[in-house]
Amino acid sequence: MSITIADVAARAGVSKTTVSRVLNGKGELDLRTAERVRQVIAELGYVPSARAVGLARGRTRIVGMLVPSLTWPWMGEVLQGAVDVVETEGYGLLLFTFNRGEESMQQFASQVSAQSFDGLLVIEPEGTLTYIEQLHARGLPVVLIDDRAKRPQFPSVATTNKAGGESAARHLLELGRHRPLVITGVERFGCTHERLDGFRDTYAEAGLELDPRLVFEGDFTHESGRRGVQYALDQRLEFDAIFAHNDLSAGGAIQAVRETGRNVPNDVSVIGFDDIPYAEHTEPPLTTVHQPMRQMGQAAARMLMAYFAGTPLPEDPQVLPTTLIVRSSTAPKPAHHTLRPKK
Repeated sequence: MSITIADVAARAGVSKTTVSRVLNGKGELDLRTAERVRQVIAELGYVPSARAVGLARGRTRIVGMLVPSLTWPWMGEVLQGAVDVVETEGYGLLLFTFNRGEESMQQFASQVSAQSFDGLLVIEPEGTLTYIEQLHARGLPVVLIDDRAKRPQFPSVATTNKAGGESAARHLLELGRHRPLVITGVERFGCTHERLDGFRDTYAEAGLELDPRLVFEGDFTHESGRRGVQYALDQRLEFDAIFAHNDLSAGGAIQAVRETGRNVPNDVSVIGFDDIPYAEHTEPPLTTVHQPMRQMGQAAARMLMAYFAGTPLPEDPQVLPTTLIVRSSTAPKPAHHTLRPKK
């Protein structure tokens, strides 16, 4: 006679709904209750699905992934990279976002308590790093993607933000651009500091100090690119190039410059950062620093798959290089071309 969910519930002393929640990883559950249900599943040999088989053996064959939001411009590339590896290995992906703030984290924490997944990939929602480190310390395998220079106490996959800033600066210097406007990312992000440091240091090595008035704090949005250009014009600051810390703000900067009647790239050359699909469709197409986002998702997922197969997680970050992609938004500086505020 086959074992039913009612048999499991009766033996564990819980409701059928509770057993279902354990099997599906849904709802808030007491950790001891969930463990007792799993023990009964194993004892009775209850097998309603492939997922239940995994639970009975102590494995879900599910990888969790926690991200801030699906609206970030490069998020789809990271997710696709992770999915490519996870599904190839016969695992599923359980995705969590931080869209609703604390409510989202409570829902995520309930899934952690129910042991709904075997390991976790994370693009850190702001303010959650300490909690994620605690999960890792308690034994949950965790890999962080895009560490933003925070160097967490668990494995991570990062890219060369500082070297990306350096390559942007070298390109502009080779084009004779000596008065760059920098539209940064959010100041509290480590990647913002790394990109600015690499860019500033490279100009300094060429004997050119960045004008601090030409460093404008943006927020990675299209509108902040427009605001950065308008700020420089309002302050009557001359510039012949723009380095924006992502492609969206670079696109906004291009629009703002062209609306003044100036030409991109001749009057002002513009470089972005990320190389999202949008970068190919700005007018003109955007020169940018390519971040290997899909490869970062793949690398992080491979770390977890290797761990499940018995390979320890690496202690040091895996760092994938950025590369400069030259398109039509940058060009050599013609004589006497520096963007001056119109009188």
